[in-house]
Amino acid sequence: MVTRKQKSEPRPIAFTATDPLLASFAPVVASDTRTLILGSLPGVASLAAGQYYGHPHNKFWKLVEDVIGVALTEMDYAPRLQALLTHRIGLWDVIANARRIGSLDSNIRDHTQNDLLALLENLPKLETIAFNGGTAARIGLKALGERAEAYRILLLPSSSPAHAALSYGQKLEQWRQLGGC
Repeated sequence: MVTRKQKSEPRPIAFTATDPLLASFAPVVASDTRTLILGSLPGVASLAAGQYYGHPHNKFWKLVEDVIGVALTEMDYAPRLQALLTHRIGLWDVIANARRIGSLDSNIRDHTQNDLLALLENLPKLETIAFNGGTAARIGLKALGERAEAYRILLLPSSSPAHAALSYGQKLEQWRQLGGC
């Protein structure tokens, strides 16, 4: 008699109080920032590099490069950030800290939010808030509440390599909504 192996149910990721508490980076903004791009929480590669969108397969820098027409991917990190600021683009994450195993947003647990409303008080020229991915949008829009109505809100597809449902071209088409910033 032949027996088949039964497929086991996927096991939930086990989180414990000893899992490291991950923290986002400081905001990259200037008083003349007009567009703020908000992500969720830096992934493992970004945290290890100490850089926003530090995973080599994350398309964030290439997407913004193609939108603003500046060769960001050929620059070191500090000049990239300066180029964003020159184009009046700011960066931050909606999550201040959280527990997460790996880099997937779906594995984020026990998060606290960054104080987006306090940041907005320091950005008098801000016109557009763009969310890089669904998790950032869900958490960010909830944090903004009615204040979101004061801005042009863009819900952009995630630049993460984990979001493979869209091709680069399809993502870029939506990211072009940022305009020349």
